[in-house]
Amino acid sequence: MRGTRPDLTAAVWRKSTYSDGGGDCLELTDGIPGTVPVRDSKNPAGPVLFVTPAVWAAFVDCIRTGAR
Repeated sequence: MRGTRPDLTAAVWRKSTYSDGGGDCLELTDGIPGTVPVRDSKNPAGPVLFVTPAVWAAFVDCIRTGAR
């Protein structure tokens, strides 16, 4: 995503359903048009990765199918 980053101060983060429960967790927030913000749950004040919904869907599909 290029340009201005969305304001995430009021974002409600949730752990990915694909997180392993052992501390290696991704969190994401919904409701940001055109992007899926993703962060490391161990470092909530750290960087946020912004990906397109298509990229997120492809990532989830790879996890689901075990593709490399």
